[in-house]
Amino acid sequence: MLHLLPKPLEAAKPTRRTFLKLSAGTVGGLILALNLPRSSVSAAEGDFIQPFVHIRPDNTVVVLSKHLDKGQGTASGLSTLVADELDAAWEQVLVEFAPSNPQVYANTLFGVQGTGGSTAMANSFMQYRQAGAAAKTMIVAAAARAWGVPAGEITVSNGIVSHSSGKSATFGELAGLAALEDVPAEPVLKTPGQWVYIGKSFPRLDVKNKTVGAPKTYTMDFQRDDLLVATVARSPRFGGKVKSFNATEAGKVPGVVNVLQIPNGVAVIARSTWPAIKARGLLEIEWDDSEAESRSSDAMIAELKEMTAKPGVKVRADGDVDAALADAAKVIEADYDFPFLAHGTMEPLDVVLHFDGEAAELWLGSQIQTIDHNVAAAVLGIPFEKVKINTLWAGGSFGRRAQADSHPVAEVAMLAKAMQAAGMAPAPVKIVWTREDDMTGGYYRPMSAHKIRVGLDEAGNVTAFKYNIAAKSIIKGTPFEPMLMHGGVDHNMTEGAHDTSYAFPLMRMDQAFQETKVPVLWWRSVGHTHTAYVMETMMDRIAREAGKDPVAYRLDMIKDDPRKVAVLKLATEKAGWNTPAPEGRYRGVAVHKSFGSYVAEVAEISFRDDGTVKVEKVTAAVDCGTPINPDNIRAQVEGGIGYGLGAILRNQVTLEEGVVQETNFDTYEPIRMSDMPEIEVHIVASNEAPTGIGEPGTPLIGPAVANAIAAAKDTWITSLPLARAGLV
Repeated sequence: MLHLLPKPLEAAKPTRRTFLKLSAGTVGGLILALNLPRSSVSAAEGDFIQPFVHIRPDNTVVVLSKHLDKGQGTASGLSTLVADELDAAWEQVLVEFAPSNPQVYANTLFGVQGTGGSTAMANSFMQYRQAGAAAKTMIVAAAARAWGVPAGEITVSNGIVSHSSGKSATFGELAGLAALEDVPAEPVLKTPGQWVYIGKSFPRLDVKNKTVGAPKTYTMDFQRDDLLVATVARSPRFGGKVKSFNATEAGKVPGVVNVLQIPNGVAVIARSTWPAIKARGLLEIEWDDSEAESRSSDAMIAELKEMTAKPGVKVRADGDVDAALADAAKVIEADYDFPFLAHGTMEPLDVVLHFDGEAAELWLGSQIQTIDHNVAAAVLGIPFEKVKINTLWAGGSFGRRAQADSHPVAEVAMLAKAMQAAGMAPAPVKIVWTREDDMTGGYYRPMSAHKIRVGLDEAGNVTAFKYNIAAKSIIKGTPFEPMLMHGGVDHNMTEGAHDTSYAFPLMRMDQAFQETKVPVLWWRSVGHTHTAYVMETMMDRIAREAGKDPVAYRLDMIKDDPRKVAVLKLATEKAGWNTPAPEGRYRGVAVHKSFGSYVAEVAEISFRDDGTVKVEKVTAAVDCGTPINPDNIRAQVEGGIGYGLGAILRNQVTLEEGVVQETNFDTYEPIRMSDMPEIEVHIVASNEAPTGIGEPGTPLIGPAVANAIAAAKDTWITSLPLARAGLV
């Protein structure tokens, strides 16, 4: 099969100009702008191939997903868009991951090929619809030419091309001829009333393979007869280095091929996974921790709290907040702290690399292909075009696979170079991270501290809102800094607070950055995970001081944000907010906008005989623009609620003298079936452009539960997880 793709970019970051060109053009325009021929596939070959849609002679429609699917249903969503505009039968649609090529497959919101920030549908909605519509136009044109009839008389339905004369054909039968047609620059799209799949619930394309455990679904499954497997011993302290090591006992384990030092540790290479793990445990390593992080997490949070007591980098300043606070009839003060959190993906990190000295091929759940591609090329010292990335399904990410430094790829590339230097014959090698490796390997949601001061007048109205936050920046010091930090401000840290739609007369927000060797990374919903908790629990506290119902108070404060008003009204109506809760139960509410989507949640809780909290029910309303697949939207909100609930109940990563204490799911306990509440998800009908759904359900469950606890016990939880307060 011939792929009509341009040469990949050189090993350089895509420019802003690249981003603008990609985001501005239609699919047809994009193809023409990249100097792609209309098709170099002959009719005899029988394939129709364009960058996003391949139609094979066997009548299979293959959708090329430029986004990684790590469990959130993106691949099925993109396929839905193509299938609808193409009028394909859902049963004939398959999905494959696109190759790494930022010229063709860039996320137009990032400027590089990558997935994150709940942008897949927002970025690709029009692009994939246009791809399907262009393919349909070319198929119809081919049929019209072959049958000698006007294109306007041809209809397409459920994968069959027909004419009133009785002539009909499948896509596969017409694919080769369609490949010879001109690519339409402006393909005509369906109106919403014509949609067949968009807005309907259909089974996801990945369910079957994942259910039956199909081989090579995940990187962890990847096998080849010549495959070597490696594990790496890394310093137990962040920033530690190898001083010396002895591999005598490790080398005696049957199946071990070699033991090599690489810049970040000592790698054991074996013919299968278990010998690599067993031998690693027999290594004798002396670590140089002179530059490593050696503090406890308690000391680190104490430093953060001190930082919030001082002025920081100005994020927002509407006026003289300090003067307004001094004149306030009452001032509410609160200090919050949040722990490091691990991502806890079901599939830990793993990556396969085959490097023959001149070219490299990788297999992994690549979330930001352009970074992975560039890092591999740079470390191996080969041109960008000599690297090939095969993106595989990922068993979860929640942000874990979207590293700015692409450290798993860098590590396997450094190992390949070490293998070459040691005279080993070229062979594919897979580095496997165990659960313990990933749990103690850092890249956590940052620990943070927040200091709040709110001024109220005699009637309980807010006169000023002051918010200081301190954490390690995810962005500062990374390649993302020039693009995402302006004026020294990291808005990833303050999102959901600095841009609040609550109508505060005056607001000031400052941020401060902690310096530590502990690596941090975006965690599902990033800054919203803590700012939403702070803002929404503070709104309940303010409403109580004002003597008002927390829902009514919010509605008055967000009256200029109609979409937020709508989800709050829908969630509270469905939850029966204005009716008494069942005996022994208490309700709490939260509403928040993140990743362009609006979500409101009402949590209904009870208390067990031992005083611990049980979340009985959550009622959610979501407005994420045009719903592509309502069933998948509900699944993402349900999953986001479960993920967030597990974190607030008992999850935390703690350090003692710089060493992580939580090493697996026994000490970093995931949410249990017994913890899961009944969940109702109500979707707002909308014609707005699609927005994010993978993350927006997560931030609200914490404050909704905390507000329910406050309603029951008049206790405000300002330090998570709830286990710290004896509530779990």
